[in-house]
Amino acid sequence: QVQLVESGGGLVQPGGSLRLSCTASGVPFNFNNYAMAWFRQAPGKERQFVARISGGNIGTNYEDSVKGRFTISRDNAKNMVFLQMNSLKPEDTGVYYCKAAGEWGQGTQVTVSS
Repeated sequence: QVQLVESGGGLVQPGGSLRLSCTASGVPFNFNNYAMAWFRQAPGKERQFVARISGGNIGTNYEDSVKGRFTISRDNAKNMVFLQMNSLKPEDTGVYYCKAAGEWGQGTQVTVSS
């Protein structure tokens, strides 16, 4: 069973940057072919899609509000996916979750506040 562990969250001022990481373990031999994604959940709201990267690094897609500010990437040798978040806004605040192979990580808190 795939297990996912996120890290890199924290408190940052508006306009700042954070880089989230997600490490997968217990992966199948063909894990490189699996898409990986980031979601977030703001207080009192449903979990929403943020970004996705396809297996084999073929393509990426983003939720409209993060386009041009967030970049998703992966390191297949290390079974990791990253989310570089720049120009952060207060509305980016929430718990960020990694998803892959039908599994979720435990989440990492991102708070954007002055």
